[in-house]
Amino acid sequence: MQYARPVFEMDLDGLAYVKDEADELLLEPGARTRVPLDLVTDVIASAKECPGNCIHVARISDGKEIAGPDAS
Repeated sequence: MQYARPVFEMDLDGLAYVKDEADELLLEPGARTRVPLDLVTDVIASAKECPGNCIHVARISDGKEIAGPDAS
């Protein structure tokens, strides 16, 4: 969350969630959102540093995970 505050936000439960384009938290497991181009590097850094290994960053074109626990 510290790398990409426009994309992630803490909820009352103490967990960080992604936000959609309308700035609403997406609370359901596996939620996805588009990342603005200027924040892609920050979101990738977030995935690499996430202590829970729960951030997955995938390309839109083919769905291949480029950062996160399943990235190769």
